[in-house]
Amino acid sequence: MNNKSVVRLLSLILLFVALIMVLPLFLSLHYGEKDALRSFLWTISLMCGTSVLGLIATSWGNREIKIGPKESYLIVTLAWVLFSAFGALPFYFSEVLPSYADCFFETMSGFTTTGATALDNIEAVDKSLLFWRNMTNWLGGMGVVVLFVAVLPAFGVKGTALVGAESVGPTKDKLTPHIRHTAMALWLIYLSLSVLETVLLLFCGLDLYHAVTVTFGTMGAAGFTPTNLSIASFNSPLVEWVCIIFMFLSGANFALYFRLLKKQIRKVAKDGELRLYSLIVLTASLFVALNLMVQAGMKGGEAIRHSLFQVISFTTTTGFSSTQYQNWPICSQMILFILSFIGGCAGSAGGGPKVIRIAVIFKLGGTSIRKRLHPNAVTRIKIGGDSLSSDTVSSIAGFIGLYLVTFAVGCFLISLTGKDLITVCSSCILTLGNIGIGLGGIGMDFSFSIYPDWAMWIFSFLMLVGRLELFTVFALFTRDFWRS
Repeated sequence: MNNKSVVRLLSLILLFVALIMVLPLFLSLHYGEKDALRSFLWTISLMCGTSVLGLIATSWGNREIKIGPKESYLIVTLAWVLFSAFGALPFYFSEVLPSYADCFFETMSGFTTTGATALDNIEAVDKSLLFWRNMTNWLGGMGVVVLFVAVLPAFGVKGTALVGAESVGPTKDKLTPHIRHTAMALWLIYLSLSVLETVLLLFCGLDLYHAVTVTFGTMGAAGFTPTNLSIASFNSPLVEWVCIIFMFLSGANFALYFRLLKKQIRKVAKDGELRLYSLIVLTASLFVALNLMVQAGMKGGEAIRHSLFQVISFTTTTGFSSTQYQNWPICSQMILFILSFIGGCAGSAGGGPKVIRIAVIFKLGGTSIRKRLHPNAVTRIKIGGDSLSSDTVSSIAGFIGLYLVTFAVGCFLISLTGKDLITVCSSCILTLGNIGIGLGGIGMDFSFSIYPDWAMWIFSFLMLVGRLELFTVFALFTRDFWRS
C-alpha cells in the first residue's frame, strides 16, 4: 500500500472541495447570513489547513502519485467520508441540527445522492446552507472524484482506477482513449443538461435560486429541495413535468448521450438496458395511474402526472414527491416499494442495484431452469444483443447477494430502535438504495429525526456502501486487502 500517495491525493481532493465551497460562502455574503458566513469560513479554513498539512507531510522524496486498485478503493472510500465529515461542519457550526451525527448524516445523504433528511423545518434554514446542501447532491451525482480527475490533470494522476472505483454499474464505459477526457465528456454533458433544466424551470416561474437548487436535486437523482414539501411546495404541474423529464434523463446511462452526440443513434436505440428501463417506468406508471383512477377516484390527467412523477422518482432513486403518495391505495404504494429495489441504469446518476443487474438476475434464473431441463445446453446471457462474460454475471450475482445481506443486517440493527416494521425496512432500503423517501414513518412529511444518533451512523454507512456499490467499501474490511 502506497500510503504517501493516498494521503497526498486525499489532501488534494479535500482542497478541491474547499474551493467549491467558496460558492455558498459568497451566497451567505449576498443574503447577509452572518451565522452561515462564519460557518463556511471556519469550515474552509479547516479543510485548507488539513490539506496543507497533508501535502507538507508528503512533500519529502518522490512526489509522484502512484495508485493501484487497492489505493484507489481506499482513496475513494476515505474521500467520500472526508467530504461528508468536513461538509457537515457548516450545519454543525450553525446549529441547524442537534448533533454532529445528524449533520454528518445530512451531508452523507447529499453527497451519496440519497436525499434523506434529518431536518424537520427545511425552510427555516439559511438559504446559503440549503444551497450547499443541494449542491452536494449535484456533485455526488456524477462523482466528486470523477470531477477531480476531469479538471485537475496537472497533478499527474492517472485516474482510471479512481474513476472505476467511484463509477456505478457492473460495466464501465470508456468513451475516449484517455480516462480524463471521458470524465470531462461526462461532466460536460451533465452540466449542459443541468443548465437546460434550470432555464426551463425559470420559464415555469421559479426564481433563479429555486431553479438551480431543484436542478441540483433532479440531475443528481438525489431529491433535496429547499422546501418542506419537496416539489409539491411549488404547486405547479409545469415544474412537475420538467422534473419528470429530467429525472428520467438522469436515470439513464450518460454514456448514451455521448453516443447521441457522436450520431450513434442506432446503437443507443438498441441499448437493452435503456429499453428495459423505459419499459419498467411506463408499465409501472400505467398500473399506478389506473389504480389511482379506480380506487382513489383521481382524474385521468392528474393520475398520469402523479404516477409518472412518483414512479420515476422511486425508480431513479431521486426521492422527489409531488403529492401525498402515502395516502395512495396499498397497491400503488407496493409498486413504489418494489421499484426502490431496482434503481436507475448503470452509468447514471441514480442509485439502487441498477436495471441491468436486475435483468441479469432474472435471465440467470431462467438459464438455471433451462440447464436443469437440458444439462448439456450451452447458454449465454445477453442484454440488448450483447453477451455478458461469465465474470460479469458472477460479479452481478455476488453483488445482489451482498446487497440483500447488507439490507437484512441493516434492518436487524435499526429494528433495535423499536420502530415499526414498515418504517424500519423502508428506512434501510431508502438509505442503502440512495432513494431518500420511503413509506411508513419515513415519507413525504417525516424526517430521520425520529431516530437516535447511533442509528444515524448506521444509516450513513448504508448510504456510503450503497453509493460506492458495496465492493469498493467492503473490500477494505477483508484480510486480503491489507496484505502487501
